[in-house]
Formats: sequence, structure tokens, C-alpha cells
Amino acid sequence: AMAGEGGAYRLRCSLVGHGQDVRGLTRGLFPPGGFVSVSRDRTARLWAPDGLNRGFTEMHCMSGHSNFVSCVCIVPPSDLYPRGLIATGGNDHNICIFTVDNPAPLYTLKGHKNTVCSLSSGKFGTLLSGSWDTTAKVWLNDRCMMTLQGHTAAIWAVKILPEQGLMLTGSADKTIKLWKAGRCERTFTGHEDCVRGLAILSEMEFLSCANDASVRRWQISGECLQVYYGHTNYIYSISVFPHCKDFVTTGEDRSLRIWKQGECAQTIRLPAQSVWCCCVLDNGDIVVGASDGIIRVFTASLERTASAEEIQAFENELSQASIDPKTGDLGDINANDLPGREHLKDPGTRDGQTRLIKDNGKVEAYQWSVSEGRWIKIGDVVGSSGATQQTSGKVLFEGKEYDYVFTIDVNESGPSYKLPYNITDDPWLTAYNFLQKNDLNPMFLDQVAKFIMDNTKGQTLLSTSAQYSDPFTGAGRYVPGSSSGSSTIPAADPFTGAGRYVPGSASNAVASVGGVDPYTGMGAYQSAAAKVENIYFPKKDAVTFDQANPTQILGKLKELNGSASEEHKLTEDDLIILEKLLSATCNNSSETPTAQQLQTLWRAVNWPEDIVFPALDILRLSVRHPTVNENFCSEKDHVQFIILLLKFLNPNGKQANQLLALRALCNCFVNQAGQKLMMEQRGEIMTQAIEMKSGTNKNIHIALATLTLNYAVCLHKVNNIEGKAQCLSVISTVMEVVQDLEAVFRLLVALGTLISDDTSAVQLAKSLGVDSQIKKYASVSEPAKVKECCRFVLNLL
Repeated sequence: AMAGEGGAYRLRCSLVGHGQDVRGLTRGLFPPGGFVSVSRDRTARLWAPDGLNRGFTEMHCMSGHSNFVSCVCIVPPSDLYPRGLIATGGNDHNICIFTVDNPAPLYTLKGHKNTVCSLSSGKFGTLLSGSWDTTAKVWLNDRCMMTLQGHTAAIWAVKILPEQGLMLTGSADKTIKLWKAGRCERTFTGHEDCVRGLAILSEMEFLSCANDASVRRWQISGECLQVYYGHTNYIYSISVFPHCKDFVTTGEDRSLRIWKQGECAQTIRLPAQSVWCCCVLDNGDIVVGASDGIIRVFTASLERTASAEEIQAFENELSQASIDPKTGDLGDINANDLPGREHLKDPGTRDGQTRLIKDNGKVEAYQWSVSEGRWIKIGDVVGSSGATQQTSGKVLFEGKEYDYVFTIDVNESGPSYKLPYNITDDPWLTAYNFLQKNDLNPMFLDQVAKFIMDNTKGQTLLSTSAQYSDPFTGAGRYVPGSSSGSSTIPAADPFTGAGRYVPGSASNAVASVGGVDPYTGMGAYQSAAAKVENIYFPKKDAVTFDQANPTQILGKLKELNGSASEEHKLTEDDLIILEKLLSATCNNSSETPTAQQLQTLWRAVNWPEDIVFPALDILRLSVRHPTVNENFCSEKDHVQFIILLLKFLNPNGKQANQLLALRALCNCFVNQAGQKLMMEQRGEIMTQAIEMKSGTNKNIHIALATLTLNYAVCLHKVNNIEGKAQCLSVISTVMEVVQDLEAVFRLLVALGTLISDDTSAVQLAKSLGVDSQIKKYASVSEPAKVKECCRFVLNLL
């Protein structure tokens, strides 16, 4: 229990073990009451409460990283690992996964191109990682499922909101983004510098802390509810107390701050410049890690408080700390104006208040403790003359940390340049890259390299640093505004000869006639009592769009040919050739389409977009024929073919073209060549096709759902979990917007097909919150197939 509720926190113990800065902490699941720490000394350590005294014992030390370890989180227990797993991220770009009883990693996750500085675990074995390479990645067990791209600088903080499958990322680009199923749903702006930490308060609210020395409380819906000020420098980490909205923060101002009811209730100073990390244990005790390599635990419980000697030792250590006034932790200091020791006779007005005095020419800093009613010395203020950089890895340049950031003046009059440098870098290579980046004369190479070596006192570890690949290749995604293009044409079916030929008019081209299921041709179930068997998925074959009225299509083609410009006009012979192609591909005739026919069709589908739709419709029908499929999808021509179809999937294009291009893509899946091409170009096609969700045309939605279903059919055959992840993300994203039940039905069949016989895919679907998305369809009365299919899918989830 939280003994001494509301009481002041005091030292419980100091733990020595790590050789360098402690960069990450997380409360452990096993052993109960324990925690895990990670450090720049390249290790992670598991600590268990010491039954006999108030301390903790190091259970074991885990190594697996070849560089600093910067973050840690616990992966919840599963059947396979009932004690959970430990995940650590490092400067070697890797994530190591450990069991709680083995010092060597179980496996390593590779994929990031720069430091992994934040980790968060969700349900069902999912893990979210954030990196300086500007991306976050979602992992399931040992595979990367999706990459979240959109931030323009390092991602310092990540958190999974477990309930709805939502994810949060905080970045050096000063923004926080909310992601659902791998797509950015919202960007939160307000912080004025790098966002460094995130903490979840509830399903609807979260906190963020930043280098702008503020904490913000946000609603998931986007608004900032409150800003908390108190720290005087970068805030590195934030952690929430169990079962309430109170929280703790640590930062570069040497302090741990405890916030209750929105106020800073207590400030605890530490004898280290950078207090990198904190976590709150189940009993309310607070663990903090700092740049001096020591872990300190603070408690509000009297029985767990350290002995008087230990507390005295901590205060002595604090009083001997030297505070560099340049950091601004104590405000502007003018030593001449400071009062003497008598100033400490007056009590302070609030907890954590600092007071500076001058004693025998020395400046000392004190802090008021309300609980003890006295001033405690927190250090000597040293002149800024001999101040060296106290913490390695504290300087930020372009949102990343470096051991040093030098300012280089190349000539008196010109601008000065920033040169970031880590002691693990090669000074010559760094100098060379610096000159290249700033377009400076290569003559300076020796000078700059010598400058680096002189100023780092030879602290180099000559391992060449990994080549940074360009972090900006994943540009933010363009999400077009929802254009309202509702079709107002009377709903006559364009393919039956009723009404004129208008592709994409609001008609359901695959209406189920007389209660016949459009997939299986079986009659609909009449009796509610009949046992329903799963005839829906996994689906084995592609679904195509076959309805055709060649007479109308050719009539429209001729009519539009009349208005075509000279360069595009088809001759009478051309039109006869296309008529032959249509009959060869629609009427199951024994004729084989000829090369001449395909060349003519290719000319027609390259017509201007306002008149091209009848030609696209001929393409949609003919691509089902093996000869045509082979011709357009084979190695030789497939590039132009895909570019052509994707060009029509432009959110601002004509709806008729969007619809027919989607249907043509669906029909490509009928033959081997088409399937191969669709799978090779999956990423590109899915990314373009998903933009079609923003309209309101239900036929386009049905075609988009069918495309997704055809991908699911292919992915079910090959066990490609990354492909399934992309497909799941599309299903989840499209499911949010479609209204039409035929489209919903096809998405449900796609979902069922994707996750059938694949436990990883089931886990992934759950972690994306797909089950909660589709529940509402389990109670649809008409058509019955929606409800039935939905229930089969929910049984798998």
C-alpha cells in the first residue's frame, strides 16, 4: 500500500552497479516489486527487492548490445514466457529481447538505421520502437510488421494505448503523432522543442514532456488540457503513479519532481547533472537513474526510508556537488549581490525553493524542505571558467545527442558552423563529412581533425561509426481531404442495358439476385435454425468484375472518339479491332486476342482522362484473358501498365476512371502473371489504392474492398507476415470509412482469409484493435452474410 500517502519522499537506497549513465528504467513483472535498468555501460540489470533491508539486489546483468543501451520495456507474460520478456534498445540500432533468467538475448530485432531510444509494449506480443532514424516500428515477436513514417526528426518517445490499438510517437520535430493501424490519424502541436517523454493517463488522456521544460496533458481528440511548468531545463522522462493522475518527472536541472493535483508538490535534487530516467513501482516508490551511474530509490513510506546515516551521506554528497551556473538551473547569478549565511535563518516559502548565499567568497546553493523545516545544502556554485562538459551525451544537434558539439569559425567574417562529434567517431572521417556538408574547402581537413583531437583530449575510440542512411526517405504521407463526390445519377444498373452506359453510377454491380450469395451461387439461408457453416473464408480464388455490355461500351467509345483530338482519334479499322478484342475476351470464344488488338487497346487507354473510361472498361474485361494478362503483366511491359493504372487512382481524378482502374487491378489476379505482378508491386498499389477510401462512391469502395480481398487470397497462400500486416492495416483503415454493406462484407472475408491458420496474424489483428472495429457488424440483419461472416471472424479473434 502507499504508506504515508501524501507524505514527503525521502531516500530509500542508492544502488551502485552500472559503470556509466543510467539511461532507462522500467518496473519489472518478475520478481515482484523489482525493476530493470539500462546504461551507457552497454548492460541491462534486473533488480529485486531485498527482503531483509530496504535495498535491492542485482539479480543479473544482461549484455547483448555493442554500444550504449538507451531504453527498456517489459513485454507482458504469454503462454510461452509466463514471466514476460525484457526488451532493450541501443545506439547499435538494435533491440535485444531477454528472458528474465538469462543474461544473453533470446533474439535481436534489426531494422532501424539509427539509435533506438524508446520502446513500449502492447498486448499479444506487440512492441513499438522509436528511433533517431525518424521512424517508429511495430514488431510482433521477432518480425517487423509495419514502419510508421511521417516525423521529420528523431523519435524520442513512443507509447502504445492498449485498448484501441492506437500508438503515440513524440519527436525532435516538436510534434506528437497518433497512429491507428499504421497510419497517422492526428498530429499534436504545442511543444516548442524536442518531445522527450510520453505517459498514458487513461484511454482518453496522456502526458508529454519536452526540452522546452514543460509537461503537457492532452486529450486523444487533440486538445491540450493543461501545461505544467517547474523544471528549469530539459525534461527527460515522465512516469505516472498507479491508479491516479499524479506523476513524476526528471530532467537536466539535476532534479526529480513529484506532481500532485497538477502542482509540483516536491522537488528532490540529485548530485548529478542529468537525471535521465524514472519509473514508479507498484508500491508508489520512485526509482531514478542519472549521469553518475547510480540508481536511487525514494519512498514516502517511513518503514522503507533509509537509515539516518545513509540520508546524511546522500546530503553530504549533494552538498559537495558543484553546480555550473551556465546551465541556468538556478537562474542568473550575480555573486556580488548575494546575502551571507544569515539568510538561511528565514524559513522558505515552498518545498524545493532554492536560495543562494555567499560564504567566505564561495557561493553555495540550498533548497528548502517543507517536511523537515530546514534548508538542505544542494551544492557549491562553481565559476563558469573551468566548467567542462559534465555529462557526455548531453549536447543536442538537430535533435540527436552528441558527446560534443563544437562551433567552428572558418574565417573572421563568415558564419560559424556546428560540428557534432561522438568519441566513438573517427576524427578524420567526421572532419571530412563536416567539410562536405558545409561546402568548405577540403584544405581544412588536417586543421579540423586536429582541432577535434585536441579538444576531446584524445578521447577517441577508433571504431568507424555506422553510415547513417538518409532518414528522410520516408516522407510524410499525403492524405487528401475527403472530396465529396456523391453520384447523383439515377441508380440504373449500367451493365444490364437499363439506362445509358455510365460507369460508376450508384449501382451495385454485384447485387445478389434472388437471395443467391454472389460468391458461391448458393441460395441464401432461409431457416434461422439451420446450422451455419463457414462458406466465406478462407477464400481460395480471386474475385473478379465480369459484368459486361459490349454494345454499350463500344457505342460510348465511338461517341467519344468523335470528340477526340486528331492525335488520339481511332480509325474505323481500330474500332473494329477493339470490337473483336471485346468479343474474344467476353464471349468465351475460341479466338485468341492478337498483338495488333493489344497495341490498339494500349493506344486507347492512353487517351486523355476525360474520355478514356470506355477504353479502361475494355482493359478491365480483357485483362482476364490469359493472353492479355500475360502481355500486360509480364516482365516486359508491366512497369508502364502499373504506372498507367496507378495514375487513375488519383483522389482528384474522375470517379469513373478510379472505379475502372480498381476493377482492372482486381481482374489482374485471375492469372499467374497478373498475380505475380500484383504481389511484386503490392506496397505501391496498396498505398495508392487506399487513397480511394476518401470518396463516398460505394462502387469504388466495393472495388477497393475486392482488391484487398484478392490480396488476402494471395497472402493466405504464401506465409508473408509483413504483407499480411500491410493488408490488415488497409482493411482496418478502409473499414473505418465504408458505409456500404457489400464493401464491408468483402473486407470481412478478406480479414477472415488473412488470419485463418496463422496465429501471428491473429495476434496482429487483435493488437490493431480490429475486433472492436467489426463487432457492430455481428448484429446486421440484412444481408445475413455480413452478420454470419463477421461472427466467424470474431470467433478467430
